[in-house]
Amino acid sequence: QVQLVESGGGLVQPGGSLRLSCVASGSIFGLYAMGWFRQAPGKERELVAHVTSRDTTYYADSVKGRFTILISRDNAKNTVYLQMDNLKPEDTGVYYCNRLGNLWAWGQGTQVTVSS
Repeated sequence: QVQLVESGGGLVQPGGSLRLSCVASGSIFGLYAMGWFRQAPGKERELVAHVTSRDTTYYADSVKGRFTILISRDNAKNTVYLQMDNLKPEDTGVYYCNRLGNLWAWGQGTQVTVSS
């Protein structure tokens, strides 16, 4: 059973930065494509960034140029990160990581609030 644990969220002013982390236990990332998803209040969960098995990265237009997804496939670390810069109020939401395609059970997510 894979468990995903996200962390690093918080309250930040517009223009600020946060770095989210996601650790998977019970499995390793191996060659899975991994993604960061965001669920804003009252909206559907959406994919904002993902990294393929070949470590190619893709971003939603709304975050392109501001977010960077990084992954450590080392068995000891097994962590995916989301570096978020120049944050905007519309980035507010709960952020989750998961593999793409055949999803694992969702973790609890980490809350990001961008507000002055």
